[in-house]
Amino acid sequence: MPQTVQGVIARAKGEPVEVVDIVIPDPGPGEAVVAVQACGVCHTDLHYREGGINNDYPFLLGHEAAGIVEAVGPGVSEVAPGDFVILNWRAVCGQCRACHKGKPQYCFATHNATQQMTLTDGTPLAPALGIGAFAEKTLVAAGQCTKVEASDPAVVGLLGCGVMAGFGAAVNTGGVTLGDTVAVIGCGGVGNAAVAGARAVGARTIIAVDVDDRKLAWARQFGATHTINSTTQDPVERIRELTDSFGADVVIEAVGRPETYRQAFFARDLAGTVVLVGVPTPDLTLELPLIEIFGRGGALKSSWYGDCLPTRDFPTLVSLYRQGRFPLEAFVSERIGLGDIEAAFEKMHRGEVLRSVVEL
Repeated sequence: MPQTVQGVIARAKGEPVEVVDIVIPDPGPGEAVVAVQACGVCHTDLHYREGGINNDYPFLLGHEAAGIVEAVGPGVSEVAPGDFVILNWRAVCGQCRACHKGKPQYCFATHNATQQMTLTDGTPLAPALGIGAFAEKTLVAAGQCTKVEASDPAVVGLLGCGVMAGFGAAVNTGGVTLGDTVAVIGCGGVGNAAVAGARAVGARTIIAVDVDDRKLAWARQFGATHTINSTTQDPVERIRELTDSFGADVVIEAVGRPETYRQAFFARDLAGTVVLVGVPTPDLTLELPLIEIFGRGGALKSSWYGDCLPTRDFPTLVSLYRQGRFPLEAFVSERIGLGDIEAAFEKMHRGEVLRSVVEL
């Protein structure tokens, strides 16, 4: 029968979030109920609260999470009650043209649970990225549950969004490999995950660029060999100096601004790769000389969710973390409760944390 649990909602644009009772239905066909153990506080949740995604209030926030499968609906075979899972926001369909081409990481028909979670008065909730994990329990499509080896949920849950986006931008989209030179512009959680990913696969030179010395210090911890504060140094010139005047093989833009994208474009080597993983706002435009695009060759790519395939990438990264080869725990700045999310948004906005993680 339906369960009433506590969850965090954004009721209206710009208003403080609220901890309220929400109703979780029994799982239907292809669905699962997950007892959430931990969920990271991501910029995307703040975008939902501020109306930056859409206006389908009230939102049930939270999406970067791990927990235990409590129940599954008819037809579910990929997970079972008792499984420890990381939640992902792209359950692949297996039927679209991308899936049929053997590239399910680009699935064009990802899906969420069919049933809706509600307030106790029956008001439907819009779960953030189809997950809604700032809650004691949540209802998701079973394909959004990726079974992994049991680990600290506050740590491995971060693979559900930001860390996977950054790591994947470097390794999956950018194709960083042994001996490459890499520059990362923007060193928040996603950018530093790109730094850590580049280090994990053996990049020779990893250059971190930001305007905040605190974030650059974090980048050093994750494996940056050089740092550039772009308020005092020209990042393009300095990246070229550090790469024998050629530019980096791969430049990852983790800000989502035209000015930083231009820096990334001109800081890459001939035939190098630029990867955009920073999320721009809809009003932003970019102007580049077409002759430069033609003359430099290489690739200009965007990375959505790090071009990840959760069933492939999550278990691998959890294994690397458990072996001490990927410093996933270093992304957890603090562990908080459901009632501390509004304060965590403020810390995130001020750049004081990589990730605040709600433990339930």
